[in-house]
Amino acid sequence: MSLFLLKRLLTLAATLLGASAVVFGVLEVLPGNAAQMLMGPDASPEAVQAMALQLGLDQPAWQRYLQWLQGLLHGDMGLSHAYGSPVLDLVLERLSITVPLAILAMLITTVLALTAGVYAAARHNRWGDLGVMGLAQIGIAIPNFWFAILLILLFSVKLQWFSAGGFPGWRSEDGGGLLPALQALLLPAIALAVVQAAILARITRSAVLEVMREDFVRTARAKGLSRRAVLWGHVLRNAMIPVVTVMGLQFANLLAGTIVVENVFYLPGLGRLIFQSIANRDLIVVRNCVLLLAAMVVVVNFIVDLLYAAIDPRLEASDI
Repeated sequence: MSLFLLKRLLTLAATLLGASAVVFGVLEVLPGNAAQMLMGPDASPEAVQAMALQLGLDQPAWQRYLQWLQGLLHGDMGLSHAYGSPVLDLVLERLSITVPLAILAMLITTVLALTAGVYAAARHNRWGDLGVMGLAQIGIAIPNFWFAILLILLFSVKLQWFSAGGFPGWRSEDGGGLLPALQALLLPAIALAVVQAAILARITRSAVLEVMREDFVRTARAKGLSRRAVLWGHVLRNAMIPVVTVMGLQFANLLAGTIVVENVFYLPGLGRLIFQSIANRDLIVVRNCVLLLAAMVVVVNFIVDLLYAAIDPRLEASDI
């Protein structure tokens, strides 16, 4: 296990380093001038030059890249040009909304997809299977932002069960609380989960159908176990490797998908921060937020690799 873990950790570190170089390089070649954006279009060239010197834009790109990496290693993401506050504080404040939103969406996705996928596989080529797969096909075709608008029109405008946007906060002293905060995140989570649940349901159905043809399934049935017990107790566990793979990728997609949905529901999360920072050309915020999203994707894949070994120890032995 130690060698398996060491190899995965080295891959994790190398991937993060490569991602940081790509993120920094791509943002460097973008047109525009952060100093000009901050000073305004009517600022004099001397004032823009002074602001560029203050922001450190006169230094070579490689030097600024190394300074950025050094700051990240010490927990320093720099100072936002537009907000005038540490980027780390901005990111932590917004993550308190984005991460719970992604987790809630992933929970909804997992429950819907596993239930629908196993149900469809158990009724292969029958009306239940055709109905679930038809709904899954519709779910895949629905854009998140369009479905989010439909949810607002139905549950906020017509039924008035939920707020159309905004976030009350997690603390009751700020006018919010746990229940109001979860209510504000429920519709965005459903909007994010629909497409992912449809995809995962199809993957689950295919994986379960493949495992159901194995000999051990017939042996379990011959021992007197019910069809339901075999499906949930034996088949699903052995079908989880491709399902877990997709779930890991989907959680990363949910984190990235919050950029659009948070703007539809006017949630002050990480996605909205990235959107506003791009508009303000606050590249230091964009750089750190994009790298953070990339790091989340890499870490999720690392966790998926560990789950592989937990689900099927043979994978760990073959890797070593």
